[in-house]
Amino acid sequence: MKNIIKILSFVIASSLLISCNDYLDTDPTDRVSDKMLWSEEGTAEYAVNNLYNYLASVNGSQFLAGMTESLTDEFKYGSYNYNSLCYIPSEFAYGGSTLTASYVDVYMGVWESRYNQIRRTNENIYNLKRYGSGLNDAAKSRFEAEMRFIRAWLYFDLVKRYKEVIIYDEDLSKITKDKALNTEEEGWNFIQKDLEYAAGNLPTQAEANGRLDKGIAYAFMSRAMLYAKRWQASLDAANKVAELGYKLNDSYAESFKVTADKGNPEAILEYEYNLTVGGHDFDFYYTPGGDFTVIDQIGGGYGTPTQEMVESYELAEGGFPDWSAWHGEEGTTATPPYESLEPRFQATILYNGASWKGRKIEPYVGGTDGWCKWNVDKEPKGRTTTGYYLRKLVDETHDFSAQSSSSQPFILIRYAEVLLNKAEACYRLGNTADANAAVKAIRSRVGLPYNDKSGDALWSAIRQERRVELAYEGLWYWDLRRWGDASKAYPTGLNAYQAHGLKIEQVGSSFLYTYVSVDDKDRNFPEKLYRLPLPTSELTTNSMVKQYSEWQ
Repeated sequence: MKNIIKILSFVIASSLLISCNDYLDTDPTDRVSDKMLWSEEGTAEYAVNNLYNYLASVNGSQFLAGMTESLTDEFKYGSYNYNSLCYIPSEFAYGGSTLTASYVDVYMGVWESRYNQIRRTNENIYNLKRYGSGLNDAAKSRFEAEMRFIRAWLYFDLVKRYKEVIIYDEDLSKITKDKALNTEEEGWNFIQKDLEYAAGNLPTQAEANGRLDKGIAYAFMSRAMLYAKRWQASLDAANKVAELGYKLNDSYAESFKVTADKGNPEAILEYEYNLTVGGHDFDFYYTPGGDFTVIDQIGGGYGTPTQEMVESYELAEGGFPDWSAWHGEEGTTATPPYESLEPRFQATILYNGASWKGRKIEPYVGGTDGWCKWNVDKEPKGRTTTGYYLRKLVDETHDFSAQSSSSQPFILIRYAEVLLNKAEACYRLGNTADANAAVKAIRSRVGLPYNDKSGDALWSAIRQERRVELAYEGLWYWDLRRWGDASKAYPTGLNAYQAHGLKIEQVGSSFLYTYVSVDDKDRNFPEKLYRLPLPTSELTTNSMVKQYSEWQ
């Protein structure tokens, strides 16, 4: 899969070479030495800028074969060809004997790439402390805070996957071929310490000029500490974000596509793009197929939302519609209640007849966008297997006849997530009043009613809001893992179910909607997937580690 993130707006391209080799202390004239690089604020900033690319790298490599939502009931890749963004995500979701250590490492393993990035980050922190004596204290603290945030970002991606990892800091003398694994608790301690330093020493968003700021550090801490089950630390961080002035955007649709500098008070961590340097290809993969048909090209529709995800949305006035009429084997010509669903559905999923780029979506047999049968039509070529397309994160203004790449920004952390992090932390701490208040704020934004809850009912409400509010933002699969729910039976977990869609056929002036499975077999999440296997490269070079017991 192509990396959908190619450039961060605040990263400045640089060919400067960064190394910790002592021989560079001689100040050579044919290259920039570490000593020279870190002696002035301007050049030091270049070195840190290079590390910012790691933030994009982590986001774009959560699952090599596609979006992690495809491993849940939210999303389906429609091609039967054995490729990423095609059949492999389904194969992974089916589990079973396919999920060997080597297979899982290929598609979800990040051990080697993250440790290469951590090494480079640690080298730069080391160089700052060794050669940065000429910098003022404020600059030194800011640079260290930025780099320690990046290091925490990298280690978070490791610990959430592997639990026990190897911790290295900027003391380069500790680097050794043979090194034992640290405990999971030690990993979270390290991440928390780095984030606390970052939050305490980074500027506010208004002062950061597009660079990392303390709001980002606190917001990410609110996420990371949920994974660590450190509820109070997560709650404290979420409250700090609120104190910094972040709030929900009045419009849900704008909350994930309008940047902070364009007036979005919800955007905390965002990636921006400049087409003169390079955009991203998310639109190519996920725009409705008809966007290409109308310009006599082929593209789009690689992955589409499922019927299960559609049925997760409430009616605009609250409560869920009865979908049983659309589950029958014979199909029905009754129009699904799409128009009556709440605003987050309208902003997230394209359905039959939805308005898009001045036309109506036609995800039916023979329609402009088209429909194809899973496992029969091996190449959908933009057609949907589920009867739906993704609207969220896709740029409706994108004209493929003029430009292939997209410049729509991606907002990786927004205030809605922080509120839901707070709700969960409060629930775990027994603070039902504040948990309810956070859930109510999320629902009020889209006009949904809410009555205070407690116990299991409150937890169900928090879970529901995370699923719907944060849909397709890369969190749901990891939420199910960290809750320990993924190995449970559906609908709580990811076992013993199949995903579905609607086959739509035009019958005169109406449509026939038929409920169809878009899976070959039941899906399965084995318990061993709660921790990913160590890669062979680490096992063969490090005599102090052995494969985790569940993968032996």
